[in-house]
Amino acid sequence: MKIRYIGVRFPRSLPDPTGWSMAYIPPSPIIRNESQPAHELCCAKNTAEWSRWTAGSVSEFMTLFAKTVAERTKPGQRQDVEQQEHTFHAYARSEGICGIIISDHEYPLLTAHSLLSKVVDEFLAKNPRSSFASGNPTLNFPELEDYILRYQNPQEADNITKIQKELDETKIVLHKTIESVLQRGEKIDDLVAKSDGLSAQSKMFYSQAKKQNSCCSVM
Repeated sequence: MKIRYIGVRFPRSLPDPTGWSMAYIPPSPIIRNESQPAHELCCAKNTAEWSRWTAGSVSEFMTLFAKTVAERTKPGQRQDVEQQEHTFHAYARSEGICGIIISDHEYPLLTAHSLLSKVVDEFLAKNPRSSFASGNPTLNFPELEDYILRYQNPQEADNITKIQKELDETKIVLHKTIESVLQRGEKIDDLVAKSDGLSAQSKMFYSQAKKQNSCCSVM
């Protein structure tokens, strides 16, 4: 069980995560998502298992797909989006931000969402809305780096889960693929092509992986 990404975003407009594979609870970003395109405010990522030649592209696709999910998560909503070997756990708040955790399927759903609640609550306690409501700020939230390491073992988050008594697994919307959260007619290929957050190298990487029938292992 692993976490690969934790963060907070201010949603605007997101791409689509369909073809990568992660195995941890990696990063966790916080994304501003009340307007499009979404904007990543802070995050922590774990790309250590990838080579230096691919880690940069993997990181860019993590951000792209996390934004895509954040933009499609309504205030107060919790949802999990499965994509190949990974799950994007999302929790959006009325303050206009969305927390995202990317993990493998084995990481406990309620544990991931309990951690999301903790991350988002602490972020908002330290960063008033006025600090991220305008512009494209990158905010300092070093706690994410600690969490991505500490909570690789879900047992470490047991106390958090017990505190979050209001969490109800039946209220978490589950999507089996990234494409299922896209609007009708939207394709991942289009998201990749339109993305300003992907370098030319990453887009080429995606195209080559798709040609080799291995686009699902980009991450």
